[in-house]
Amino acid sequence: MGTHNNQSGAFYLSDFRGVISMESLNELYSSICSDLQLSPNKYISQELKDTEKCIRDVSLGLRGNNRVEETSRLTDEDVKALSKTLRNHLHLRALDLSYNRISDEGAAHLADLIQENVALQEIDLMCNHIEAEGAERIAKSLHHNITLKRLRMTGNKMGNKGAMHFASMLQINSTLEELDMSDCDLDTQSLITFAIVLTNNRSLVSVNVSRPLLFSLQEETTVHTARMLEVNHSLKELHMGKHGMTDWGLQRLCEALISNHSLCYLDLRCNRITRDGARQLAGLLKQNNTLKILDLSFNRIEDDGAVCLSDAIMLKHTKLTALSIQSNNVSTVGLLSLSKAVNTNPHLTHIYIWGNRLEEPACVAFSQLMSSGRLSERHTDMTPYTVDGRVHLAEVSNGLHGHYYWTPSYEDGDAASNTALTLNTSLHSLTELNNP
Repeated sequence: MGTHNNQSGAFYLSDFRGVISMESLNELYSSICSDLQLSPNKYISQELKDTEKCIRDVSLGLRGNNRVEETSRLTDEDVKALSKTLRNHLHLRALDLSYNRISDEGAAHLADLIQENVALQEIDLMCNHIEAEGAERIAKSLHHNITLKRLRMTGNKMGNKGAMHFASMLQINSTLEELDMSDCDLDTQSLITFAIVLTNNRSLVSVNVSRPLLFSLQEETTVHTARMLEVNHSLKELHMGKHGMTDWGLQRLCEALISNHSLCYLDLRCNRITRDGARQLAGLLKQNNTLKILDLSFNRIEDDGAVCLSDAIMLKHTKLTALSIQSNNVSTVGLLSLSKAVNTNPHLTHIYIWGNRLEEPACVAFSQLMSSGRLSERHTDMTPYTVDGRVHLAEVSNGLHGHYYWTPSYEDGDAASNTALTLNTSLHSLTELNNP
């Protein structure tokens, strides 16, 4: 292996180091394992060999739940050797370490990697064993990091103490754009702190704080989030699933969102929202055309709520693109109203209704939408079939984020099962073009 030069004949150290990292990454890993007196992990070795085919923007996937390849879940010692190997890698863009056995000790090694690597933009640590101490190390490593844009901590039980360190980090870091803290056992204090910090944070565009552990019915966290949304004009995506949110809390959110012109994606799945909350959302849609994706899955808006939403969607200025009302106890009246809204408003291209009361009139209406080409079968969660002259609907696996917890074994999976990712990426790009 030799050095290379540019047109002027000058040699650059960064170019030289990049070539070394790409051509001898697996050898470097083996050498480091030898120095640390560790046995090389065959899974890591194979993935490092595969990355040698890539020249730039390397994505290293070391998921512990890979069902296609023979894998062994990574331990803290594996992460120690891996982090030392990747510290000077100039083309490493993404690192997926989800579903492994990484604890606080391994998190400390990853924190060193975050501090020293100048190229890494995305880390997925979903469903490991990182608790408060490890969360603190990772959060502090982001105080001066200027490259990492996406961090997924889903399912690591860091609790209130660990979450508070991330909230403090957001007061300093101005690069991180997407943070997923769902299923991390956040409580009322940490959620309120996040809301307060986000009133001044201008870099974060997506935050997921679903499934916190809340023991109060007063919805203080929702109230503080609403106050944040009144002044934050950079956040585009907000996930508040499993918050125990009622119609009263949703009313506070809707009042705040009337003056908010940045939020494109609102996820309120698995709450306690009824028809009155749907009426508040309908009023919001009539006054604010920024919201593009609305997830109300597993609430209870029923027919009255569906009719209210349909009336708002049918207005010409409503730009809602995707709506999910799965399992909301909606029957024929509400579903027919929604089918009419889909037929009327060309902006609404994705709708998910499975889990409601799908009687024949509703089945016929949605079957006609699909047969006419108005609604693509890839943009909904059902497909029509006929038995003895009667139309029925069958469930298909399409949805807004069907691949959130599980990783498909076929490459990156079917985009129709993870529609929100594609839709929201295009919405973020469009917003950046309109607001340079």
